[in-house]
Amino acid sequence: FSTDIKTVEVYPTTALELTTSVKPANGSNDSNEYDPHQHRNVKNPTSNWQTFAHFLKASVGTGVLAMPSAFSHAGYINGTILTLIIGLLALYCLHILISCMYTLCKQQKVPYVSFSEAMNLGLKQGPPWLRCLAPIAIPFVDGFLAFYHFGICCVYVVFIAESIKQLVDEYLVEWDVRIHMCIIIVPLMLIYSIRNLKLLAPFSSAANLLLLVGFGIILYYIFDDLPPLSERKAFVAFTELPTFFGTVLFALEAVGVILAIEENMEKPRAFVRPCGIMNGGMSIVLGLYVLLGFFGYWKYGEEALGSVTLNIPQSEIPAQVVKIFFAITTWISYALQGYVTAHILWGKYLVKHIKDPKKHTLFEMLFRAIIVLLTFGCAIAIPDLSVFLSLVGSFCLSILGLIFPALLQICVQYSQGYGPYRIKLIINILLLCFGVFGGVVGTYVSILDIIAVYS
Repeated sequence: FSTDIKTVEVYPTTALELTTSVKPANGSNDSNEYDPHQHRNVKNPTSNWQTFAHFLKASVGTGVLAMPSAFSHAGYINGTILTLIIGLLALYCLHILISCMYTLCKQQKVPYVSFSEAMNLGLKQGPPWLRCLAPIAIPFVDGFLAFYHFGICCVYVVFIAESIKQLVDEYLVEWDVRIHMCIIIVPLMLIYSIRNLKLLAPFSSAANLLLLVGFGIILYYIFDDLPPLSERKAFVAFTELPTFFGTVLFALEAVGVILAIEENMEKPRAFVRPCGIMNGGMSIVLGLYVLLGFFGYWKYGEEALGSVTLNIPQSEIPAQVVKIFFAITTWISYALQGYVTAHILWGKYLVKHIKDPKKHTLFEMLFRAIIVLLTFGCAIAIPDLSVFLSLVGSFCLSILGLIFPALLQICVQYSQGYGPYRIKLIINILLLCFGVFGGVVGTYVSILDIIAVYS
């Protein structure tokens, strides 16, 4: 009987149970002795290599193809330095977010708390003037994460359909892009029916190999007959930097997927080690972004387009192969990005309304099919959805990826202090300012893009 009671304490069924720290009967606080990682019970956990494959696939999306264009709005020296700064800030925010979630797990003596639950708990123990925000933290964070990743899936439908259309138009027959969207519904439903990250891992590994080959082909074209570097700008006017910031921040942030893959790990401690998965993965990602941005700008200069694949010769076979590879990798990314939406909406809000556990799988598959149909419907209804998603994404990502992690650490460290000279408080205030700046800049850039599209 006592074992059952411990099980309930360790594995809470709702976020409402996570309200106050559990204190032992003798009155001492032994939260430091509780290790959440040792009590995490994950169904179908992923190994370190599988998690690493997911991290790379989640962090290297179609946004990397816009890096040469982004560098044209910064210059090759500015672009290199600022890309590294933005990437390291994003990495630091992920570290403090996961660290605060771990601290809250130790306080509550539970194996895991989600991002939204962590914000709720943190705000409750933070500065008094922030505690009024605690009740709205869970729906606010969950809503933004689910909505944003749903929007990414909508854009992926458009990207895949347009890539296929370009190939079919070249070699077979010209069809409207919406016909191609209809054709890819079944493949999207098939990949999205994979409900756990362990089974998705081989797909992510295959996608990473295709990305590697695709980037190799792009770099082959880029390195062919490079012009003198003196023809390119090392720095640009300050007024052009907002476009650069908006593009890079949007391309680098994948906080929802990264938290999901960390939650599903067999050995989560390996994720945040100094030489662990997150640091190693982000080093590769930043290196790839700088490589493609620097040399892509060196090759094409101000003529660099929104996707570097549009700059390479369109009629040549290697260029067509690149389009096929990126369509396949985006198809796989659809399942990875959509996992966040299904995990939040189904796992936290809908499954509890299905009383019969035997029907959970059936209803979850139906729910996932509905999500695919909704993304298909949005893609058809708003062909220029990507510019609207950039607007929402700039707002969401600056809040979820920069502002909330800094705010969470301010709250979690409130009772313990912020270290010598309040250094942690100062750093987090600076992060809050940068997050607000990033959100304003991204919103400004996105509004300009919308005006340009519809003018």
